[in-house]
Amino acid sequence: MRQSRIAAGACSLLLAAACAFAGPATAQVAPRTAATGYVALGDSYSSGVGAGDYLASGKECKRSSRAYPVLWAEAHAPASFSFAACNGAGVDEVLTEQLGHLSPRTGLVTLTVGGSDTGFVGVLATCALGGTGGCRSALSRARTTMDGSLAANLDRLYTAIRNRAPAARVVVLGYPHLYHLQGACRLGLGDSERADLNDAVDHLNAVIARRAAAHGFTFADVTAAFAGHEICSARPWLRSVDVLAITESYHPTAPGQSLGYLPVLSRVS
Repeated sequence: MRQSRIAAGACSLLLAAACAFAGPATAQVAPRTAATGYVALGDSYSSGVGAGDYLASGKECKRSSRAYPVLWAEAHAPASFSFAACNGAGVDEVLTEQLGHLSPRTGLVTLTVGGSDTGFVGVLATCALGGTGGCRSALSRARTTMDGSLAANLDRLYTAIRNRAPAARVVVLGYPHLYHLQGACRLGLGDSERADLNDAVDHLNAVIARRAAAHGFTFADVTAAFAGHEICSARPWLRSVDVLAITESYHPTAPGQSLGYLPVLSRVS
């Protein structure tokens, strides 16, 4: 349907030859030069949970002044910047609570979403308390959710984003591996469970990347950027489990945002 709209609205006698060879991922419905605003959507990895220095507005969302969207906006000075990402947001929350920030003037959209939808918080708890068998069962259920309902829900979300921001470049960022194997941790999960969790992150990223590509969006993989800086590494950029700040556990620190996520976004935006 999108390609037929493009062909009807964009092709003229002068551009007919170019439009005839333009695929759905490369054709545009509006000139990008007219769209200069930046909107940051998504979950806690985009809002900056774990990075500290949370903004006074929207406290429940734990939006950090050190989150990669804020850092990118400070470096590039877009015409407008809307920071809509919120702690705990899944696909439905992004759809119903965040897309109002988008418009035809939006030139860049970034987001991370999918981790909450697959129940990763519950998976991590099961892996910590349920042993290897319980952990692998929980991860198997999470993969089924990723391949089924999450993939379908991402399609709904990505379609809605494109409809509201037809000229925007959309960058969907993935999630880093949680654990550095054979690292400095002596307590907690064994390396077998840590490896299984990292594999599940890879599976989640693969599902997100496929759906993003199907909609002509850019997927930005951050696993290489975080390599050597996972939990149990000598210089981690992710917070380990903290019973006094449980919400921030397994989230990027300020260096994880500035040295992990930000350079990856800057390379593709």
